[in-house]
Amino acid sequence: MINRNTFLLLVLLLVMRVQSQEKAKITFGKGLINFMAQDSSFSVKFAPRIQFLTTSLWNYDNGSDRAATNFMIRRARLKFNGFAFSPRLQYKIEIGLSNRDISGISEFTKNAPRVLMDAVIKWNFYKNFVLWAGQTKLPGNVERVISSANLQLVDRSMLNAYFNIDRDIGFQLRHHFYLTERFLIREIFSLSQGEGRNVVTGNLGGLQYTGRLEFLPFGAFKSKGDYKGSDLKREQTPKLSVGVTYDFNKDAVRNLSNRGLYMLTDNGFYQTDISTLFIDTMFKYRGFSFMGEFSGRKAKDPVARNEDGSETGVVVQVGNALNLQGGYLFKSNWEIAGRYTAVNLDKNITGKGANKQYTLGLSKFIVGHKLKVQTDLSYQTIDGMSKGLLYRLQFDLHF
Repeated sequence: MINRNTFLLLVLLLVMRVQSQEKAKITFGKGLINFMAQDSSFSVKFAPRIQFLTTSLWNYDNGSDRAATNFMIRRARLKFNGFAFSPRLQYKIEIGLSNRDISGISEFTKNAPRVLMDAVIKWNFYKNFVLWAGQTKLPGNVERVISSANLQLVDRSMLNAYFNIDRDIGFQLRHHFYLTERFLIREIFSLSQGEGRNVVTGNLGGLQYTGRLEFLPFGAFKSKGDYKGSDLKREQTPKLSVGVTYDFNKDAVRNLSNRGLYMLTDNGFYQTDISTLFIDTMFKYRGFSFMGEFSGRKAKDPVARNEDGSETGVVVQVGNALNLQGGYLFKSNWEIAGRYTAVNLDKNITGKGANKQYTLGLSKFIVGHKLKVQTDLSYQTIDGMSKGLLYRLQFDLHF
């Protein structure tokens, strides 16, 4: 069914392309199809993405000096965006096709693959106020909101793996203003379902509330560079962003807030309030970039229990994490970058010790983030004990 629908969609887009080919001026990296209605009443931009990844893991614990090697299509997506009726009413649709993109099939998605990544409408209804409605990323840590197409290293950090709040269905109200001529402040408030993306069984627990403030004392970054890895625009003056996010998931039923395992009991779902804090910063200047993040998560009652008080075996992953990342982009468009990540879960609750990872990466940007080759090497320890080396090589192609 998925393949058929995808095929029909591509055929439709091909027809649109043929109809508009006399007017279209296509440049690589600006979308495969850019269609504007003759009366300028709507627009459609279509851009496919491919990421091919190979990994090799040397795990010293298994007593073997041979690496476990894996090849995969990490991401394969179709992205659409544009406006309808007025440029003040925009939309975005993103579809995932790789196995990693659509994983998570369960009764909560009606046993259907999670094909839909984003489906959101953005209405600039008054001055600097914009209302978002649909499924999209929540305004969490900056590393998560940065598109996987625009990352500085091959993939996101362990902080993001444990604590990010990902996508959900709901509303977001966004606003920005200038405190001075250059000092930009952004405010975001989100109200969402609290169970994550593509959940169709309704609201299982309570609702999720997210608030974020961003401070940019030196003005906006070029081309929204505060949400892109690396300083590809080579900012000629220092640019800084500091963000704070607080997320509260009322009566959450999953052990990573709106992600992770469902906390099932012998009589339904275990529910508990989960709060997550993010503090992050992004700095760029003349090819140098730095990103820092702190995250902390708490739960009212982190251990899931049955009616009789016995433990179910699932617990909320409470704790904190620190992620520090920086890099320098040479004029040849080669970049060297490094990252340090430390995750400290509450061992008394989770049974997991301190987890640290050190990563060194090298990237070649051929056409910015649209066409690039990235590789990195990571060394990881748990409770001070070595867990081996991870090597990754990734090719990105984004129209």
